[in-house]
This record gives sequence, structure tokens and C-alpha cells, in this order.
Amino acid sequence: METSMTESKKKQGIGRSMRLMFAWIGKFWPLLIASFIFLFFISYIRTIIPLFGQHIIDEILGYSESGSRLPGFLMRLLQADTPQKQLFLTALLLVAIELTRALMIFVRRTLTAVFSERVSYQLRNGFYRKLQDMGYSFHSHVETGDIIQRATTDIETYKRFIGDQIIEVMRLLLLVGLSIWQMAKLNIDLTLISLIIAPIILTIAIFYFRKVEKLFQVIEADEAKMTTHVQENVSGARVVKAFANERFEIEKFEGLNRKFTDSDMRLVRKMSLFWSATDFICFAQFCLIAVFGIVYTANDTISLGMYTAFLIYAGHIIWPMRQLGRLVGDFSKTSVAVSRLDQILVQQDEYVAQNGTLMPEITGNVRFDHVSFRFADSTYHQLQNIDFQVNKGETIAIIGKTGSGKSTLMNLLVRLLDYQEGTILIDDTPIDQIEKHHLRRHIGIILQQPFLFSKTVEENIGIADRNLWTTKSQRIQEVAKIAHVHDDIIHFEKGYQTMVGERGVTLSGGQKQRVAIARMLLNPKPILIFDDSLSAVDTKTDIQIRNALKKEWKQSTVFIITHRITTAKEADRIFVLDHGVIAESGTHQSLIELEGLYKAIWDIQSKIDFQVEGGEDHE
Repeated sequence: METSMTESKKKQGIGRSMRLMFAWIGKFWPLLIASFIFLFFISYIRTIIPLFGQHIIDEILGYSESGSRLPGFLMRLLQADTPQKQLFLTALLLVAIELTRALMIFVRRTLTAVFSERVSYQLRNGFYRKLQDMGYSFHSHVETGDIIQRATTDIETYKRFIGDQIIEVMRLLLLVGLSIWQMAKLNIDLTLISLIIAPIILTIAIFYFRKVEKLFQVIEADEAKMTTHVQENVSGARVVKAFANERFEIEKFEGLNRKFTDSDMRLVRKMSLFWSATDFICFAQFCLIAVFGIVYTANDTISLGMYTAFLIYAGHIIWPMRQLGRLVGDFSKTSVAVSRLDQILVQQDEYVAQNGTLMPEITGNVRFDHVSFRFADSTYHQLQNIDFQVNKGETIAIIGKTGSGKSTLMNLLVRLLDYQEGTILIDDTPIDQIEKHHLRRHIGIILQQPFLFSKTVEENIGIADRNLWTTKSQRIQEVAKIAHVHDDIIHFEKGYQTMVGERGVTLSGGQKQRVAIARMLLNPKPILIFDDSLSAVDTKTDIQIRNALKKEWKQSTVFIITHRITTAKEADRIFVLDHGVIAESGTHQSLIELEGLYKAIWDIQSKIDFQVEGGEDHE
């Protein structure tokens, strides 16, 4: 029972993969049809060529009285009064036909190339758009190397299939079908003998397909793990070197590489067994046709010219059958690649799932009304009954222990996560009714570990507003000064044109955070969120940045997630999160009088600051 269910699911998977292969072709199907039309004429011309040999041997040279089997319209072009002229005309016509066939092959391959490139271009764009529209949870759990492999290797596998394998399948079907038709017109008995190989090769190919499909799945998974390891180690090269961990990472890669190689070698062994077995069968079949052909010719059942044509037609049938194994293997690999792409494309993106439609004016009033949230894979609430009101222009500091839910709280505000209970309102509009793009365009957020692109400093800041081409440089320098990174930038060798390494590795942690702040400040936003994004700058710079922000964006509502009491105490109000609930709230002065968690943190940090200052004075 279980085996039959597994087989049923496998058949459904193969059927779905085939439907997707053709569904993704989309509007470019006329190019494929045009390729098939040219392919038909190319194959038909190829099956006529052996008949020229039969015509020369039996008709012109007179080895048989069976007559020529060339089509009538070609026979009329070869009429002449002497055998020499007939041979000359036959040679000219053969050359003309082959040139015509070569031209058709060129046009067909051009059509196929344009077709496959356009389809893969469309698929790559669609896949990338899907990745952009996937939610926070998806990107939190997915492996980068696996996604890169799907976006490159798997799409390239699909491209090769629609550009080469589909055409090859049609070419073989047309060649075999037309060859059988031509052979049947010559002699039906020898034609049936020539087809003995077909059911044997087909049975072996089906068995081979079932075996290699599983192996391709294993190979894809092993390659994805190896790619992920390489990607992580290239990105984290400084960490590896800092801990002198090169040998461990090399050995780990060797293990992953060995696992990938072993699975690939299992596939190679099965392929070699299949090719050798089918080669032997094809050779035996060819010998069988040759022997029976000699017997038939000796008995005058067929002419010498027919026999030579039969040998050529036998090759048209036998060797395409042999190619079936390669096509089956390619189809297996493509089926796995298509199913891996479909796993991403079939998922519902966040702008479809629970997206709002309203685009109200956002000024900055924020209300959390008894909001609770838990992750899908968690058994407890990360946030519980969060309830507070923030007025436009207020600055709110949020502090708490690691894991208390500070970042989660702000992720709910920008709808990177969706709460299960309660309501979050901005200017009295529930955020689940606001269109997500509109919501996020009005909220500036800077993360603790900002991401910088491998571009110039100017491009990294200016990427937040692609419409500022005329006043871009001046405006970029203004926000860089507010973020207190301008003085650092102008001391770089190329200033604002300095290239930032991948993920910003050429900048210090504080410089990266301040560039990210400048990027966010490029356009005024009614709500600003600093998610511990000043942790890598010193206290003095921290104060200078916040003072500049107050002056420049005094109308904006600001949320600051921080571990520094010196940063938090300047806020209008402070929320202290503990185990997912707001344990304390108020001003700095009111909280240190409560003798609670905030007071405990204040006492610890004050003592540390005093010891540091005392040490500096002593020295």
C-alpha cells in the first residue's frame, strides 16, 4: 500500500514537472512551433538522402529493375539521355538539397537559441521577483547557497532542456518515424526486424530513469550544501582567519566535496552500465539487420540499392534509440531542477498573503493595542499583551535583556512579522489594512548589522532614493554629516567614490552603521527605528547623532532599541521589556526611582562607566 502511494506521488511529481516545463514557456511558444516545423523538413530531407544512393545503384547503374524510390518531383529533375548526365544531375541536386538542409538547420538553431534565452530570461526575472517578495520568515530559514544554486544551476538546467533536449526528442521522433515510413515502402519484413530493438531499449530506459532520478535529487542536495559552505566561508573569511580556523573549514569542505563526488560517481557508474549495455544491444541489432539484408538481397527480395538504403535507415533508428538514455537522464535532472524551482515559485509571497489596500497619510502616531505574538515554530508567546500609545514626534527608547522581544516588537510595526492577537494602529488605521509597500516607505529602519552593497559609498547612501540624480551628491553629503560619517569618508583615498567591499567589509563596524543611518535619512520619514544601530559607535558620537536627528527630524516619531542607558535616558519615554512584556515604562528619572530592572541596569552601567573614567584619570 505504501509503495503504491509513493509511486503515485512520484508520477504526480513527474506529471507536474512536465506541465511546468511547458507552462513556463509562456508567450514564446510560437518560436518553439516554428523550430518544430523547420525540424520536420530537416528530418524529411535527411530520410530522402539514402534514396539517392538507391537511385544511383538500381536506376542509373542498372543493378536492379525495381526502379528508383525517390519521390516523383525529384525524379523529374533527374531525367537525362545518358547515365553520365543523370549522375551529374543527381550530384547537383544532392548538393542543393544538403545546402538547403544546412540553411534550415541554421535557422532552426537560431530560433531555438532565441527561444531558450528568452524563456530563461523571463524565468530568472520571475524567480528573482519571487525572492524579493517572499516574507521575513522565508529569508530567515533559507540557505543562501541553496537559493543561489536554484537561481543559477537549476534555471540553466531547465534552459538546456527546452533549448536542446526538447528539440532533440522531437528530432529523434521525426527521424525515427520518417525513417520507418521510408523503410516500410521498401520492405515491410525487414522494417519489422529493424524495430526489434525498440521495446528492449525502451524498457531499459524506463528502469534507468527511475534509478537516476533519485540520484539527481541526492546530487542536487549535496551540491547545495557544498555551495552554502563556500558562500558562508567567503563572506566570513575574516572570522575564519581571526580564529585560525582555516584547517577545520578546509576539512569540512573536503567532507562535503567527498560526499558530492561519491554521489556523482554513483550516477556515473549507472550511466556507464546503461551506455555499455545499450551499445551492445544496438551493435547486435545492426548486425542482425545486415545479415537479414544480405539474405534478402541474395534471394532478390530486395535490390542492392534498397539494401544500402536499409543500412542507413537502420542507423537512423538504432542510434537515436541509443540516445534515448541520455535524454532520459537529462529529463530526470531537469525534473528535479524544475521541482526545486517550483518549491519557491509556488509559495505565496507576503504581498499576496494578508496585504492591505489602504494608502493613508502617515504622520507618526503609533498605537499598540494589547498585541501578542509568537513564532510558528514556538510554543510560547515572544510578546504578550503589549499596550502603549506613542504620539507624533516622540522619541521612545526600548531596552531589555537579549531575547526579550525588542527587535520583534519593531518587526511587527513594519510588518516583517504579523501578530496573532490585538491591533497595531498608525494614525488610527490598523497596519494590516495598509498596503505593505506604502507602510514601509514611511518607516525608516536601521538594523544592528546593516547590509552594504559592493558599490561606492555614494551609491550605498543614494540607493534609498533613485530620483535624486540632480541634487544627489549634495544631499548625500548633508545626511552623511548628520550621521557623523562625512569626516571619515572625505579622508578615504577616493572619498565618496570609494568602493565598499562585499557586505561592507572594508569599513569598520561604526562606519557601516553610520553609512546605513545616512542612507535611511536621505528622505524624511514620519517614523524612524534604530534597532541597536548605534552600538558600534562611541558614546560621544552617539549623542551627536541623536542631537542632529532631533534638530533635523523633530517631527518624526523615533524608536531606539538600545542596551545603553546613556542613549535611553535622553528619550521622552523608556519601555523596559522583560520576557515579552513591558515590565516598566516612564522617563529616566521616574524609572530609576522604581528600584526595578531599569534601575539595576543603570547601576551596573554607571559603575562600569565610573571605573573606566577612573582608570583613564589615573593613567
